[in-house]
Amino acid sequence: MRIILKIACFCLIVSLFAANHPQRAEASFDVSAASAVLIEQNSGRILYEKDAFTKRRIASITKIMTAILAIESGKLDQYVKVSEQAVRAEGSSVYLKPGEKIKLEDLVYGLMLRSGNDTAVAIAEYVGGSVDGFAFLMNQKAKEIGMLNTHFANPHGLDDHENHYSTAYDMAILTRYAMHNKIYQKISGTKVHRAPNPTESWDRVWKNKNRLLTKYKYTTGGKTGYTKRAKRTLVTTAAKGDMSLIAVTLNDPNDWDDHISMYEYGFKDYDMAEVLTKGKIDIKSPKYFQNHLFLKKSIVYPATSQEMDLFSIKYKLNKPDKKWDDENKQERVVGKAIVYLDGRAVKESPIYYQSLPKKEKGLFESVKKIFFSLIGVNAHG
Repeated sequence: MRIILKIACFCLIVSLFAANHPQRAEASFDVSAASAVLIEQNSGRILYEKDAFTKRRIASITKIMTAILAIESGKLDQYVKVSEQAVRAEGSSVYLKPGEKIKLEDLVYGLMLRSGNDTAVAIAEYVGGSVDGFAFLMNQKAKEIGMLNTHFANPHGLDDHENHYSTAYDMAILTRYAMHNKIYQKISGTKVHRAPNPTESWDRVWKNKNRLLTKYKYTTGGKTGYTKRAKRTLVTTAAKGDMSLIAVTLNDPNDWDDHISMYEYGFKDYDMAEVLTKGKIDIKSPKYFQNHLFLKKSIVYPATSQEMDLFSIKYKLNKPDKKWDDENKQERVVGKAIVYLDGRAVKESPIYYQSLPKKEKGLFESVKKIFFSLIGVNAHG
């Protein structure tokens, strides 16, 4: 019977830089939005915020959730029969016709590029069985990814329910999640899409309403929104060098310029600091771990020039077990590296243990092994 060892953790603290108090970058601008937030996509760090945690109406940026659920359904190649209810949806439309059949993928393009409320209802009915059923899926996903101050009541963001709301920060969380999906990335950043029109001799051609895709060269995608009660809402993404940013504004009459201001601030005042490089971790003690530990990915984190001296690393490792080298498993997770910025944990990554090749027992054993192999006899008789 194998003895189950109790896992004991010990910490080795290695300071990378001298500890000083952080001097965070002060934004040299203000935005017109009631709520706004700018986050770095990889780490999720907030670089700028203004009332980002207040619940507000969000209008058509709701459709980011509708799009990612449609994509994750795995049914983009399937055809959807458009219902009367979908065609009767109020507001912006791609002018679907009742009874026509259209690919789910094309519906998502119409949803994101033209903000079609008819496409939103058609998607909801197909993926969720009904608008209410789809709203249940939306709230389930919101809870799953940590949108703590959000409730969805419809797939399009129209002002037909009082309990449909989110926050600037929650919408940034949603966009960060969606941007991990390559299909969403492609659709969100598409400037023009052509979709078949089964009842006409010409194709539908949809141009993206997100003017930032042409107005600001670093823009990679996003979603616009407007209703009379929510006013102008906007989510965009941008990338420059190795930094990717997400900007959200709610109730903002000057959203295009405000997003550019936030991006320019983020790209100018922050850099992606490589705190730990992937590969071998050089640990002096305990001796058992020497030459065995490594990281599969580098740890990077956005920081201002004043913050570069404030990083420290804590290696949290499990108690060594000599059986690791006797087992066939070449690598295993044995702990984690935790990155601290001015004493606050901001990032962590698993630490792997790699077994080293076993050495031969000696010259005699090697010669013996070769001899027996030549005469076709197993070394053990």
